Amino acid sequence: MSDPRILILGAPGAGKGTQSVKIADEFGVAHVTTGDALRANKDMDISDLGLAYDTPRAYMDRGELVPDAVVNAIVEEALSQTDGFILDGYPRNMDQAEELDEMTELDVVLALDVSEGELVDRLTGRRVCAECGSNYHVDFDPPDESGICDACGGQLIQRDDDTEETVKERLRVYRENTKPVIEYYDDRGTLVRVNGERPPEDVFDEVEETIESVR
Repeated sequence: MSDPRILILGAPGAGKGTQSVKIADEFGVAHVTTGDALRANKDMDISDLGLAYDTPRAYMDRGELVPDAVVNAIVEEALSQTDGFILDGYPRNMDQAEELDEMTELDVVLALDVSEGELVDRLTGRRVCAECGSNYHVDFDPPDESGICDACGGQLIQRDDDTEETVKERLRVYRENTKPVIEYYDDRGTLVRVNGERPPEDVFDEVEETIESVR
């Protein structure tokens, strides 16, 4: 298997994005995320689905939630354009997991295990530059001067969705919708759990070893 087909799962803040970038670089596969796939295919013709609009763009421009049927079609199109991939951010629920089974056969499913307390610390500590959008973290990646962006000198702010109350709600939604997906793959014996509380480099060492073992 020269081009592995990998799925990575985990709660918000678990490090899926960081590890996915490393995997894509190391193994030469496409990094497929729901957001990127939607943006790349926003004018895709979905009229055959019999929904309210004929393109994903129509939902996105109106700020409406993109239906699962559209997300499924977009992800399927993205996966069909590459031999190997790291899929990040999909499936988010059991309906999507069952759809993914119809799209492709996965070589490895990774789950990043991080405690809720650590996730809250990671997410609430994020700060974003109000001017240029650069990201920092008060503990793990602080700016040279507290509250000031290194890149442009703009003010660093905490986004509304990074407050403790909002973060805990996001984690509740994750537990309700996405945790059953992890259990689904675990029951099938295809899931590999990885301790995501270590430094990113140490996490990737185990991730890389796991992927190499199925190549």
